[in-house]
Amino acid sequence: MPNLQPIRAYFEERLQAHGASPRGVDWNSATAQEARFDQLLRVVKQAPGEFSILDYGSGYGALADYLERQGYAADYVGYDMLESAVAAAEEHHRGKARRRFYSDASLLTNVDYAVASGVFNYRGPESFDSWTEIVIAALTEMNRLSTRGFASTFLTKYSDADRMRADLYYADPCFLFDYCKRNFAKDVALLHDYSLYDFTLIVRKNP
Repeated sequence: MPNLQPIRAYFEERLQAHGASPRGVDWNSATAQEARFDQLLRVVKQAPGEFSILDYGSGYGALADYLERQGYAADYVGYDMLESAVAAAEEHHRGKARRRFYSDASLLTNVDYAVASGVFNYRGPESFDSWTEIVIAALTEMNRLSTRGFASTFLTKYSDADRMRADLYYADPCFLFDYCKRNFAKDVALLHDYSLYDFTLIVRKNP
């Protein structure tokens, strides 16, 4: 059974040090954070209109603000395993409509789309294989909760070797593409053509 306490402690320290900000959820900048949002939202394959979206590992809910700035009409649900992150999100979004946050996964209900931005990057002391099992379990949960599709970003195993860290998870894009194709849907996209050391996996259902 994986021990997620080091992961919780890592993100708790970031939040306490930097608050409701990109650095508080382990991004270097708002630019880096929003570059991933752009890729993830490519899962929304529809004409402009209302939809619901789950932000899996939401932190302080930056995606909700980004959706609003981009003109999306979305019912936003944020989920994070850290109660402190949910508390920060509720404070950050106080008074704003169509935004809900949970730290209890059992309270989550079906949405149109589910996305995860950088959630799996830090694996701490967990082995690669053990963390891969955690990733598959989370993707399976996102698949269960979404009716139209889901998307996630990952650091890539094709990163420059001299810049890779031992405590980060560099996923195999071909393995995850194959797993999603075989287990979740026929309509799967692997986006590995933007100038970052990561990739985005998109699974669309009922295209």
